[in-house]
Amino acid sequence: MVHTAYDTFQLLNNSPSKIDSIESYRSKLLVACSDGSLRVYIPESSVSDQSDFHSETLGLHQGPYVLERTLNGFSRRQMLAMEVLVSRELLLSLSESIALHGLPNLETLSVITKAKGANVYSWDDKRGLLCFGRQKRVCIYKHDGGSEFVEVKEFGVPDTVKSMSWCGENICLGIRREYKILNTTNGVLTEVFSSGRIAAPLVVALPPGELLLGKDNIGVLVNQNGKLIQEGRICWSEAPAVVIIQKPYAIGLLGRHVEIRSLRVPYPLIQTVVVRNVRHLVRSNNTVIVALDNSVFGFFPVPLGAQIVQLTASGNFEEALALCKLLPPEDSSLRSSKEQSIHMRYAHFLFENGSYEEAMEHFVASQVEITYVLTLYPSIIVPKSSCIPEPQKFADVADAPYLSRGSSGLSDDLDSPPSDVFESDEMDIESKKMSHNTLMALIKYLQKKRYSVIEKATTEGTEEVVSDAVGDNFISYGTDRSKKPTKGRIHIPITSIARDVAAILDTALLQALFLTGQSSAATDFLKALNYCDVKICDAFLQERSQYACQIELYRCNSMHHEALKLLHQLVEESKSEQTPVELLKKFKPDMIIEYLKPLCATDPMLVLEFSLPVLESCPMQTIELFLSGNIPADLVNSYLKQHAPDMQATYLELMLAMNENSIPGNLQNEMVQIYLSEVLDFHAEHNSQQKWDEKACPPPRKKLLSALASMSGYNPEVLLKRLPPDSLYEERAILLGKMNKHELALSIYVHKLHVPELALSYCDRVYDSGLQQHSAKSYRNIYQTLLQIYLNPTKTTKKFEKKITNLVSAQSHGIPKVGLGTTAKVKGGRSKKIAEIGGAEDTQFSLSGTDSGRSDGDTEHAVEEGGSTIMLDQVLDLLSRRWDRIHGAQALKLLPRDTKLQNLLPFLGPLLRKSSEAYRNFSVIKSLRESENLQVKDELYNQRKAVLKITSDSMCSLCNKKIGTSVFAVYPNGKTIVHFVCFRDSQNMKAVGRGSQLRKR
Repeated sequence: MVHTAYDTFQLLNNSPSKIDSIESYRSKLLVACSDGSLRVYIPESSVSDQSDFHSETLGLHQGPYVLERTLNGFSRRQMLAMEVLVSRELLLSLSESIALHGLPNLETLSVITKAKGANVYSWDDKRGLLCFGRQKRVCIYKHDGGSEFVEVKEFGVPDTVKSMSWCGENICLGIRREYKILNTTNGVLTEVFSSGRIAAPLVVALPPGELLLGKDNIGVLVNQNGKLIQEGRICWSEAPAVVIIQKPYAIGLLGRHVEIRSLRVPYPLIQTVVVRNVRHLVRSNNTVIVALDNSVFGFFPVPLGAQIVQLTASGNFEEALALCKLLPPEDSSLRSSKEQSIHMRYAHFLFENGSYEEAMEHFVASQVEITYVLTLYPSIIVPKSSCIPEPQKFADVADAPYLSRGSSGLSDDLDSPPSDVFESDEMDIESKKMSHNTLMALIKYLQKKRYSVIEKATTEGTEEVVSDAVGDNFISYGTDRSKKPTKGRIHIPITSIARDVAAILDTALLQALFLTGQSSAATDFLKALNYCDVKICDAFLQERSQYACQIELYRCNSMHHEALKLLHQLVEESKSEQTPVELLKKFKPDMIIEYLKPLCATDPMLVLEFSLPVLESCPMQTIELFLSGNIPADLVNSYLKQHAPDMQATYLELMLAMNENSIPGNLQNEMVQIYLSEVLDFHAEHNSQQKWDEKACPPPRKKLLSALASMSGYNPEVLLKRLPPDSLYEERAILLGKMNKHELALSIYVHKLHVPELALSYCDRVYDSGLQQHSAKSYRNIYQTLLQIYLNPTKTTKKFEKKITNLVSAQSHGIPKVGLGTTAKVKGGRSKKIAEIGGAEDTQFSLSGTDSGRSDGDTEHAVEEGGSTIMLDQVLDLLSRRWDRIHGAQALKLLPRDTKLQNLLPFLGPLLRKSSEAYRNFSVIKSLRESENLQVKDELYNQRKAVLKITSDSMCSLCNKKIGTSVFAVYPNGKTIVHFVCFRDSQNMKAVGRGSQLRKR
């Protein structure tokens, strides 16, 4: 016996006649005797006060009963069964037939004559349906709400029904030694299974609509359709004769005793009551009535509170929890407290016996504080909180004395457990508590609790931020909330209970994850929102060399400086030869870059500080970090210039290589200045050793020339002043070109570098840039400037030296601008043919602002003056290669008179062909346009020949009056005619309307 669920009291003794059937009505006992009488018994305590008897409670009393009255001749034959219909205040009796009696006077209201010979019946109180078995027939009657039954249906069955019960819309029948389901709609019988070889069929209805069918000593649970319910087996010690259901127990009448079993799987035995010669077992409202031949006993349920105490004391926690759910709804708070206490005791019991996961589930159900559970794990360090009190030890939880079954079961405290239950060897307990299984159970417990805890902490943080935002503009009276600043968190209050609980939980969870070898899960845990205590977790991780998690801990708490410092240290250590292989694989320089990416927008100075060590090893990734993070280039450049000047050029070069348009003008100027300084140092070193070669192009000079040619944002005038006057001519030419000093630049290519190809390439670049800028007219003269330099070498050389001297000595704003060509006076006329040749390039091309042409006499004068040879070969080569870009007439004016016409064939031939072709094309176009003009005139004449006939019926489209002989006007469509006066008036009205609209605007 597990515990005492029912207390036994003798209600009636020494009945004068043998008891055939028994039932209770309120506090009365209705006893049907073998002499055909019905004896009514009442509690002995109610005899003295009759008024109190009529207002008695609905249940039987625990005490002796005395006879109130006897109804002789109540039944003619043996009473087989009686049942009180509580909802209808009626008594249903089965004897010779089925009769209906009124309560409380017990007068006979009606008799179902067709039920004569019935041996079994079943009542459905909800629908008011009665079914009974008579011989091989099953009849269904419906109560009409008064004192009569109305027949509904009747079905034939194979044999006499021995047991029956309603199951939903159908009826379960025990016939012979098998069970069948009778469909009350069509009368179809469906076999379920046999009832066994020993006992007769037994059908018992269960409250949820299920059935308990007896099969020898086993009670099988089935649903309304006869389908077996999983784990639905009640095993009695022997085959029961009668089974009644009184939640939460099933009570079976066996041969020598009464068994009480739980209705909860696995249907354990609860109590055994030894009572012999029992003839009847009947369920009452609050009692089980046990009737012998001449005496009656009552099984009164022990209060649930007392049963819970018994079960808890005996260690049967599952049964105790099941009984807690049966406590009345009005005692929900008390029920909750009892359940929590039982769950906690059960959890301790399971924990000490090695069922750690189940123990944690009961700790969750007990709603005990997390700190209480963590006391079972002394090796896990958690932060202390002034808001959360220290958890009490388990021995102090409930220390009330054992409560007797006679006391109120709803206000009892549970017994304190025996002291020896939780006593064991101290070393064994310690090893148990820190084993892998215990920690895994703790992890699952903390994860179950974490969602609600983190949600509360987050909500509290949100409310904190909102209150702070409101508090900036409004301060309520008496508000003095103390706060402590925490790096990475916004104003965490000192009295933040939710945050403290979250910190304790997350700190413990992190340690448990590492102690069970789940380092990857711990890293993922730290990457998400967490409230780990930094000090405790930092020491814990550092002790175990868990650097990756330590970095994540710093990151989630916005301790970026500490994280980057540690990461840099690990990267440096990984470079040494004595570093473990695991460390080499884990920590690489690009990890610093990945860490810095999210910080570019919030802390650019920190990014610059820790990006310097990796700029040399991972230059491309670092520059990409600066660009993708939108860190101002000026800030990066100034920082590198101050702390790492050697890397400044590298940064600018990589930045230019990744995106040419990303470098602003000031940084371009900075980059070119760095290149120029390197080249000047190189020049000074080699010049002092007299090894300088102007045509040599070492790597620094290559970079300078490339930068000067490709960039446009630097200041050429500043750079020009730094150049030596007797060297670096190519750099000087590029700078002069950037300043639009084209004549000086070309003079350098021709007279200093002596590379005509460079001069021609320079002219091509200037001309092409002019085409792109749609200003080709002005840039056509660049070739004529080069012609003048070829034709006047001495003069241009002197002019170059003079202008260079002035350019270097004077300030930039005082330098006179040099045009595209040398200004010269044009002498008297040329023949018309030369003018026409010049016109082959179309008269739209002209010299801009300067007259670069000169007469033959001037040319001869210049040649004689200079005493040097004209560079005629270069001139002819230029004319032949760029004939389509040079103004023919101006070029011929510049050539000397003794130039042979044969030498000009490569220039004049294609030029004349192009001119002739253009002339022919223009002639064709002129003819086409004249023809088109004639066609338009012809069409105009045809349109004017249109005839419009005015008749006496012709109407004005405006005034709808006849035209008659009045002056009229015709609209362009040729059909609409109006009076001229109407047309004029309509035009005037439109003009007035337009004027008013303009005034409104």
